[in-house]
Amino acid sequence: MSDISDRKVMSIALLGAVAISFAPIFYMFSEVNPVTGAFFRMFYALPLLFIIVIIFSKNDNRTKKTRLIAFSAGLLMAPDMLAYFSAMKFIGVGIATLIGNSQVIIVTIVSWKLFGEKPNPAILFSLPVVLFGLFLISGISDANAFGTNPVKGVIFGIAAAIFYSTFLVIFRFSNRELAPAANVQLDATLGAALGLFVLGFMPLSSISIAPINFELIWPGHGWIIILALTCQVAGWIAIAFALPRLPAAHTSFAVLLQPILSLIWGVILLSENPSIKQTIGIFLVLLSIMAVTIFGTVEDRKNTPSEIS
Repeated sequence: MSDISDRKVMSIALLGAVAISFAPIFYMFSEVNPVTGAFFRMFYALPLLFIIVIIFSKNDNRTKKTRLIAFSAGLLMAPDMLAYFSAMKFIGVGIATLIGNSQVIIVTIVSWKLFGEKPNPAILFSLPVVLFGLFLISGISDANAFGTNPVKGVIFGIAAAIFYSTFLVIFRFSNRELAPAANVQLDATLGAALGLFVLGFMPLSSISIAPINFELIWPGHGWIIILALTCQVAGWIAIAFALPRLPAAHTSFAVLLQPILSLIWGVILLSENPSIKQTIGIFLVLLSIMAVTIFGTVEDRKNTPSEIS
């Protein structure tokens, strides 16, 4: 891609990140349990995605195999969303989103092994810093820790980061033919909806996850509809468009905007107030993620962007 095209794609990715930064806010406003919120986020997005695909995105030249890859990525998004929404309930939207987006470190490692995007030593220095930051955020030995259960929040956040990183790598790979982004997003959302539907009936009470609730509570479901349209449809179509057209590190940098904004929205809109130790931990994790994002990939030996796009 030319520098101008690259900047345009990066701008689209940034706009998508801004849109999805509001997702945790809309979810907390809904006051539904995690699996219910995550499932209906996908469910309410499907009709609009179908309409967009039928009207605007008919030229889909993907093979059945790559469509299945996008659907499989969606299946991995299901436990990611469940863990992420659960983390928010325990530790707040800002911290949960930040921990979930520590996936940039995992993505950098995976991209190195799969795509030849060689990281520099920044990642080696960042890992212990992230671990120490997570320890501070967890609220262990912190009488003033924010959150109903910070330790559980950190655990669910780490689980979300692991699933999210796997999802991003597979989702990025699922559109090698550069099909319309809405088509890819539709396949992934279908996979996520199915995965969350199944998870919603599994006995997860032992890990503090309530079963799915199909009662249409208002205005709770109104907030989920807003979340679905602005974040799952508009925001993720933008991300789906940008993912195969940018190197993994550039995409991770764009997505990094989401946790920063979510932290800000959490303080402004939800009056979240982490303790001093947690705030230090937040900065340590954030700085580490930024370091890996900026310095983590320094060489692309296999010319990955052109190959996978």
